[in-house]
Amino acid sequence: MLRRNSVWIFGYGSLIWDPGFSYASRQVARLDGYERSFCMRSIHHRGTVDHPGLVLALDEGAGHCEGVAFEVPQRIAEESLEYLRARELISAAYLEKREALSLRDGRRVEAVTYVIDRHHDQYCGGLALEEQARIIARAHGGRGPNRDYLFNTAAHLAELGLRDRQLDWLCAKVRKLCCAPPDSA
Repeated sequence: MLRRNSVWIFGYGSLIWDPGFSYASRQVARLDGYERSFCMRSIHHRGTVDHPGLVLALDEGAGHCEGVAFEVPQRIAEESLEYLRARELISAAYLEKREALSLRDGRRVEAVTYVIDRHHDQYCGGLALEEQARIIARAHGGRGPNRDYLFNTAAHLAELGLRDRQLDWLCAKVRKLCCAPPDSA
């Protein structure tokens, strides 16, 4: 399943458009048993402790998540994983797991990915889409506006031919909220 000369990493949100590590190849991939969801409050990158934003996480579910699998050569795998751990595990709301992926070319590989810890304070699964949109429209953190994270993720998924109806709806709603006067939101 996992080739000894490489490590696979699965990206479903910002890793798709900003991996931050070198890789030998990348491919569209599918992970079963998890769904992409704005179910994590962001207190560092896309929000603050006083005004949290929302970021995507993999939440256990009956569905699946399509994203990008990055093949990282073994010689740089450890430094790539150290970088990812510093970035993704900043508040311990994610759990690092190895999960089986189906690559678009038909192969199955095991990949490192980050899933939400449902017991962590930052977990907020089940928020209504309207509430998600209000939070995303206004939040800002160390890596910029929360809305940019949403827009970039949706745009890059669309470039790959992967549509996410919830993200598309959120993009349209957040654009309306960002352009509306403060009293009308």
